[in-house]
Amino acid sequence: MFDSVLVANRGEIAVRVFRTLRRLGIRSVAVHTDADARARHVREADEALQIPSYLDIDAVISAARDSGASAVHPGYGFLAENTAFARACGEAGLVFIGPPAEAIDAMGDKIRAKQTVAAAGVPVVPGRDEPGLSDAELEAAALEVGLPVLLKPSAGGGGKGMRLVRDAADLAEAIASARREARGSFGDDTLLAERFVENPRHIEIQVFADAHGNAVHLGERECSLQRRHQKIIEEAPSPLLDAASRERMGAAAVAAAQAVGYVGAGTVEYIVSADRPDEFFFMEMNTRLQVEHPVTELVTGLDLVELQLRVASGEPLPFTQDDVALDGHSIEARVYAEDPARGFLPTGGRVLALSEPDARVDSGLDVGTEVGGSYDPMLAKVIVHGSDRAEALHRLDRALASYTLLGVPTNVAFLRALLQHPSVVSGDLDTGLVERALEDLTSGDSVPPEVFAAAALERMRALESGDDPWDIPDGWRPGAHAWAPWIITPSGGDPVEVRVQGRAASARVAIGDGEPVTASLSSPFTLAYGGRTTSFEAVRDGGTLWLGRNGHAWALSEHVRAEGGAASATAGDGVLRSPMPGTVLAVKAAEGDRVDAGQPLVVVEAMKMEHTVTAPLAGVVAKLPVRAGAQVALDAVLAVIEEAR
Repeated sequence: MFDSVLVANRGEIAVRVFRTLRRLGIRSVAVHTDADARARHVREADEALQIPSYLDIDAVISAARDSGASAVHPGYGFLAENTAFARACGEAGLVFIGPPAEAIDAMGDKIRAKQTVAAAGVPVVPGRDEPGLSDAELEAAALEVGLPVLLKPSAGGGGKGMRLVRDAADLAEAIASARREARGSFGDDTLLAERFVENPRHIEIQVFADAHGNAVHLGERECSLQRRHQKIIEEAPSPLLDAASRERMGAAAVAAAQAVGYVGAGTVEYIVSADRPDEFFFMEMNTRLQVEHPVTELVTGLDLVELQLRVASGEPLPFTQDDVALDGHSIEARVYAEDPARGFLPTGGRVLALSEPDARVDSGLDVGTEVGGSYDPMLAKVIVHGSDRAEALHRLDRALASYTLLGVPTNVAFLRALLQHPSVVSGDLDTGLVERALEDLTSGDSVPPEVFAAAALERMRALESGDDPWDIPDGWRPGAHAWAPWIITPSGGDPVEVRVQGRAASARVAIGDGEPVTASLSSPFTLAYGGRTTSFEAVRDGGTLWLGRNGHAWALSEHVRAEGGAASATAGDGVLRSPMPGTVLAVKAAEGDRVDAGQPLVVVEAMKMEHTVTAPLAGVVAKLPVRAGAQVALDAVLAVIEEAR
């Protein structure tokens, strides 16, 4: 076994690997960029070295040598499936904790991978996968395969460059668009055409192989709950498969791994029609540990990172296929820094408060962590185990309800809504389910009235604790309290007037045009409102109050108090705010310009996603405080438009 291992990654996967290294008594080494110098994975390692970039192969190799590490664990993402990195480790005398470079190379190219596994007898999706097809040849191939057809880049993954085409008239533009995105994402615009499987389910098999010719599978994971080809919730085992189907798919996955001389942990991904579960087709093989590996760990009782370490050090697998048994059911939910109410745009910020549930949580977060737009938006994973699927679903919902992260908008409330969808509860899944149900799943994102009441009373309480009673905006007069108006604005929402009569400990609160409701706020942050008592987790960050409850989080700002007018009088209809933290890529206007409603003004980029912010009304650009290249925070003012008079 190794005495020291460098983990060439960051965030939750680095922390996850360190956990196993610590248990095995192996010294852990972290690498980090300047921005990650105070990150959790840096603090949890025995030693940490700074590098310019997580993609800098020479810097990672030098760090491993300087630290005295004998092996490198790549995690996932970054260099995990980089053939050049695997070879560089070997040339430097370091053990790469992953498959041989040749296996990575064979499975990294989708065309070559399909040809390799097909030769080994593994079913593949009907299609055309010859390299070098011209646009005309690819269009002809797509028509030959039969519509609907899926155009896929040969290199890369994550859904980038994929196009579903149902109409022959759309083929030419889809091919051009797919090539552009593939070229930009992977530096390779080679495409293949595959028959699109209707009502597809995404099911993958975890395989393990050692250097002694032994290979096994550890059952399947259902990964059909996706959005834009990105997995959201994964589970093991799949509610679709029976024991016979599991064995057939597992045997085919093992054959695929053996066909390329595989060693270590790998995942063979299949597409299965929900209408014909007896048919399965090879999609690709991920030559690394998967993000969703914890659900396999919980149903098998195995530590997959430990197995990786033992196999990489030359040990044989300590069990055979007959020894593998699945116990109960496990489900994992991915917590992303994204805002479902804003079309799942990436978010960011500083973690102000963090309360994790009594469940397995793989995370790289702690209070103070800065979440920016440079890396993947996944922050953490919440994983549960139950005796059966129903119990696991219930436990995951309860775990998410007790997960609170304040300071960075996340998808936790959306995950809870998804878990309660009837098709998810019944196990009737397919990869298009989330997109079809999106409107229903995000319809409950409105801010409850008690949240506005809590925010207004928190402001009252803060002023009441001051030294000067005349600062309290309670409109006191002999014999009565007048109404004190506040303007509360939720992030991404419209300002709402909240009127308070009395003190925070005993008041009447009217929200908007609503009737007054008896309310009070007590420490630490418990609200009595209309006969119902609710406790929040709360933290103030400058002018923003963050409240969290039942997996929901709200960021609320207090605007200038109204002098008796309605909230609409203070609503900045011409104020353009950044929909996400990121970098300004382009500014398409100047101060003094006349613009039309809907005219593009500013382009903001974060996590490789661009968003164009347009003028909400026709008028004149009165203020334009940003320039190309500037970093902007969520809700930062990008421009102010004044109506032309």
